[in-house]
Amino acid sequence: MSAARITGLLSALLLLPALAWAQASGATQATPAGPAGLTLSLGGGTGSPDMVVAIEILFLMTLLALAPALLIMATSFTRIIVILHFVRQALGTQQLPPNQLLIGLALFLSLFIMKPSFDEMNTTALQPYLERQITQQEALKAAAIPFKRFMLEQAREEDLALFVRLSQTPRPSSPEELPLSVVMPGFMISELRIGFQVGFLVYLPFLIIDMVVSSVLMSMGMLMLPPIMISLPFKVLLFVLVDGWNLLVRSIVAGFTFG
Repeated sequence: MSAARITGLLSALLLLPALAWAQASGATQATPAGPAGLTLSLGGGTGSPDMVVAIEILFLMTLLALAPALLIMATSFTRIIVILHFVRQALGTQQLPPNQLLIGLALFLSLFIMKPSFDEMNTTALQPYLERQITQQEALKAAAIPFKRFMLEQAREEDLALFVRLSQTPRPSSPEELPLSVVMPGFMISELRIGFQVGFLVYLPFLIIDMVVSSVLMSMGMLMLPPIMISLPFKVLLFVLVDGWNLLVRSIVAGFTFG
């Protein structure tokens, strides 16, 4: 089969869904016009219901594509995943726990911490929208309120002021008047700052163990023995004895609950 025939077949296959949709929706109408014999016209104009539905579907698909980024930017996920990676790095267990497990733990902890915000969003935005009591724009505005309140509670004033200056936004009379374009990046760098602070505190006891083991090996003349092979069991034992996961998760959740 020649390349031209293959190209023609592919073009026909690509056009079939468009022709089927046009026939089903009635968007394409054929009307005889003069000697040309056939004229294609798009019905409905700019206010066509089919066009409105198509735009709404496109908007929802875009929102779903951005959902992972919104999950990271507007929830507690950023701080939690940074702290968990610091813990794994301090333990020196390489890929244990694996990335999938750490991300899953951070995700479920984020859902647990954000449950009041999700409940408020469901009550004030999702259910009224599903019952046709409010429009889509009103639902989006109502859904953003609990998340914006959560971010304002966790973000530092210095970080918010930074993005107010960078965006040249007029200074508001209250933090609630700040737009999401200012609140979200301010919240994110605040979360990164706290995550690194907690990671440093978690790293200290394990660093001391590494230094002690390295000093003992050097004093014994065992220069060829990697210190990580000796310190790793002691670090894991320390983490287990202090019930590290329970203590860590309790501290993370309490940091969000009590600010």
